[in-house]
Amino acid sequence: MGTEQHIERLRLLREEAQHAGSQRAVDRQHDQGKLTARERLGLLLDKDSFEELDMFVRHQASGFGLEGQRPPGDAVITGWGTIDGRTVFVFAEDFTVFGGSLGQAVSDKICKVLDMAMEVGAPVIGLKDSGGARIQEGVDALDGYGRIFYRNVRASGVIPQISVIMGPCAGGAVYSPAITDFIFQVDGTSHLFITGPEVIKTVTGEDVSMEELGGAHAHATISGVTHFVCASEEEALDEVRYLVSFLPQNNMEVPPFFAATDAPDRTIDALDSIIPDSPNQPYDMVDLIEEIVDDGDFYQVHEAFATNIVTGLARLDGYTVGVVGNQPSSMAGTLDIRASEKSARFVRFCDAFNIPLVTFVDVPGFMPGVEQEHGGIIRHGAKLLYAYCEATVPRITVITRKSYGGAYLVMNARGIGADMVYAWPSAQIAVMGAPGAVNIIHRKTLSEAEDVDERRQELIQEYEHAFNNPYRAAELGLVDDVIEPRDTRIRLIRSLDMLRNKRQTLPPKKHGNIPL
Repeated sequence: MGTEQHIERLRLLREEAQHAGSQRAVDRQHDQGKLTARERLGLLLDKDSFEELDMFVRHQASGFGLEGQRPPGDAVITGWGTIDGRTVFVFAEDFTVFGGSLGQAVSDKICKVLDMAMEVGAPVIGLKDSGGARIQEGVDALDGYGRIFYRNVRASGVIPQISVIMGPCAGGAVYSPAITDFIFQVDGTSHLFITGPEVIKTVTGEDVSMEELGGAHAHATISGVTHFVCASEEEALDEVRYLVSFLPQNNMEVPPFFAATDAPDRTIDALDSIIPDSPNQPYDMVDLIEEIVDDGDFYQVHEAFATNIVTGLARLDGYTVGVVGNQPSSMAGTLDIRASEKSARFVRFCDAFNIPLVTFVDVPGFMPGVEQEHGGIIRHGAKLLYAYCEATVPRITVITRKSYGGAYLVMNARGIGADMVYAWPSAQIAVMGAPGAVNIIHRKTLSEAEDVDERRQELIQEYEHAFNNPYRAAELGLVDDVIEPRDTRIRLIRSLDMLRNKRQTLPPKKHGNIPL
């Protein structure tokens, strides 16, 4: 066979691999409002940057009617490319081939990509659209999932891992995205669940639809499994590109710097009046954050889950920062089980990937109640405490209003290792709010007062003057400075610049024992 024949054979094999799924399967995919795996990669990666791996891999399974069906590439497309010129590794499950099911060949391809990403030090993005384990391959398919999970865990905290759910993802398959750093779901066409509606109805008698059980909004608002919900596949892929712009390639690098167009010395007059006169009146912490960060661009993570706390990525003077803030407009900004878990996970991600943390505090305490106590608020609240204590990245806190009791400590106080703590003049730092404190401290005095209400109000005012302000904490060095709100952006940027080369190491150990 001459050179021309060899080249022609290669061309035909490539053509076969690129069209492994039948036209009928492709049409069905499009009819469901879904793109094919190759179309998705074309939108995710920079134009003409995709380099495919293992295009000619075929499954080696025998029996159960698979012998005559051995499409090249099998049911996943793997390789690498670039996003804004930076290398990323990718795998896209192909539902048009065997329903995207996972057999040994598919798992081998995904494992190879994960191994290469670890060796190179670049993010991995998985586009999930699969019917699950390939039943015809039996335990080989299950073992394949295990080998993928093992690599996901090894890669955790070393390279960013992003999962995009663009179709079904059920059974054991859900645990690979669950281990990764961020999960995107496409509204209406993606579903995540361990057991499907039919099994649930058989076992428990509960009648639930796929959307109610494992749809994007269920996981974004109720379970907290999903971080981002997108209206379409195109939007999801564009959002992934944007998320990557905030992240470093690996845990040994810092996030990319973008020359800022927003002045670092910009004062913000609007912040001087953002705190209401009444301490019980809410305001929107997101509005406050957007006033401070570069160009008002705050990319919320887990926006619809545990809305009493806000987490997200932003930039200050062109540098990526992770932002955590209590949200007074939701549950008065109290910390509960879900808020503690949400913020603890985000803090640990930022620390793993060298992203400085800025924390805005307005917290009246932990959510009281039997349900919270029996649900383990002590254990779950300790996760956030642990995450902050463990973090070695630059950590700056701004106390805007209330900061009471144990919640004061958990929200990155000086006592748990904050590098810089600023307070606004409106800050109230104390063991508890004035009314509660007065009722405890002056119980006898109030019981003997002629006019209890009048006397209680006098004592509350005395307590607030003595304790519910930032100056006692500043006297003790627990607050580094009391600043005017309008200067917050300036002070944060200057402090982050000072902390840029911070070096802190933890005691040698295999790992800590976070209260999971």
